[in-house]
Amino acid sequence: MSFYKMFSFLRDLQENNSKEWMDEHRKEYHDIRNWYISWLNELDAELGKVNPNYHATEGRRAINRINNNLLYHPNKPVYKDHFGAGLDLSENGKQGDFYIHLGTSESFIAGGFYKPKKEILDSIRDAIDYNGEELKKIVNKPSFDKMFGGLIDDGESLKTAPKGYSQDHEHIDLLRRKTFAVQTSVTQKQVMQEDFQDYCVQVYKEMLPFRNYLNKAVTV
Repeated sequence: MSFYKMFSFLRDLQENNSKEWMDEHRKEYHDIRNWYISWLNELDAELGKVNPNYHATEGRRAINRINNNLLYHPNKPVYKDHFGAGLDLSENGKQGDFYIHLGTSESFIAGGFYKPKKEILDSIRDAIDYNGEELKKIVNKPSFDKMFGGLIDDGESLKTAPKGYSQDHEHIDLLRRKTFAVQTSVTQKQVMQEDFQDYCVQVYKEMLPFRNYLNKAVTV
């Protein structure tokens, strides 16, 4: 099994996105899924060596369902065009994970909080108000900027100051944000290289101070 077969399966699935087709190819799907879970277990072990506070995440817990939630999104296809997995998951589920998205239309590695709930967003803003310089130092680091190109722009930043903060706050640019996440795109060619797992570890290391800042903000 390999990432080549994973991408090949996903392309075939998107051309035949139906339960009937999936039922006919159920064994192939499970073979690929089980192989990917094993790969995630290996990566999980490597990430645990990098971070002493790492939350071990078994591959079966990390991997997301391939089915779309048609109850809330009835216009979406039955199945997703990617395999998604979140590692370094806290037991309470409140911390941002280290997310790997491998798909036919895009592949990327990401982390942080994308459009979080109000209580989480409020906690992050409190941390920025208290010590926004630390976050700016992290995101302005040349190697961080080179890998992620800054924070993800969700297009929904406030045009004014959030309630309780002054318009001339020294960190107003951060306080207006509704998303605190980063990602770096990867090509299918990169994913299929033998050193892709090593690259994931490299991305994790670069992202770790950013995730630590956010996770501390929402848990302390």
